[in-house]
Amino acid sequence: MTKEDKVELVSALTAEFKASDAVVVCDYKGLKVKTIEALRNKARAEGVKVQVVKNTLAGIAMKNADIPDLALKDTNIFVWGEDGLKVSKIVTAFAKSVDSGLFVVKSAFIGGEFADASKVEALSKMPSRDELIAMLLQVWNAPITNFTIGLDALRAKKEQSA
Repeated sequence: MTKEDKVELVSALTAEFKASDAVVVCDYKGLKVKTIEALRNKARAEGVKVQVVKNTLAGIAMKNADIPDLALKDTNIFVWGEDGLKVSKIVTAFAKSVDSGLFVVKSAFIGGEFADASKVEALSKMPSRDELIAMLLQVWNAPITNFTIGLDALRAKKEQSA
């Protein structure tokens, strides 16, 4: 990789890290390429990006994007996106689906603050925006549904007594 390529990569990563709500650093040591490709394909479908980057280049990009040091040691794969919940759900689900210890969340920067692996897992259990809207609509529709069921039962009772 030439120096121009490195500068271009760092500037592209800096722009993407600034635009994203979450950046998660994971250890992928021992994973096969097909397994990593499965993660990339799943993430791409959700609008999340996955890339293996040299630690020094990623560190420079993170520093430029005002992201604190996220323990960039050993082998790292970076997962980032505009929706922090989607990123944490994808990473946590993938970590559970592969053999234990091969894909581990090291640290993250979500919503403007540092997060460890336990916080990423906790965020992955939260409902998404669409799920929350669906829950709210169910609550709003419950009285109307119960009212119509009651009216139908009353109608059926009157038909039986008549």
